[in-house]
Amino acid sequence: MNSNRNHTKQTAAERAARAFDSLPLPSHLNLERLVKVVEGVRHRPIQIEAAGALNGGSVCGLWLSTDDVEIILHAVSPSGLHRQQFVLHELGHMVLRHDELVVPADYIEVLFPSLPVALVSRVLARSSFTDDLEAAAESLADLFAGAIRNSAMEPRSFERIFE
Repeated sequence: MNSNRNHTKQTAAERAARAFDSLPLPSHLNLERLVKVVEGVRHRPIQIEAAGALNGGSVCGLWLSTDDVEIILHAVSPSGLHRQQFVLHELGHMVLRHDELVVPADYIEVLFPSLPVALVSRVLARSSFTDDLEAAAESLADLFAGAIRNSAMEPRSFERIFE
């Protein structure tokens, strides 16, 4: 998935399903276990923090990738499910490796003339640069949410309440 060519051959949902199926997910999945799997895929730790600056409307989450750590910032919300979906969406971008897509430098220089091109490129390559990338990340987030929900419904998950 490192080239734009691959994105034209499959729908966003198909790319998300392929990525989901490629992950070594445990049978009893929760957000914490999913984060550990994605840390293995990305080969660095993931930090997740609430960010009051994110309004939860047009911007609900933000992923910043560095050489040493992946950082997910999410909007503050009273709903745990909303917060989880914000995080799952950013994990989707990570798994789909949207930071590796190429963003034209002239696009970056016009929109962000005072910022380093390399920094902006890393963020734009996987945020709102195209609707297709967002759709793929959201489709993968939905698959993650369904797997977490199904794990929580399993009898063994219910039994953990009484341990």
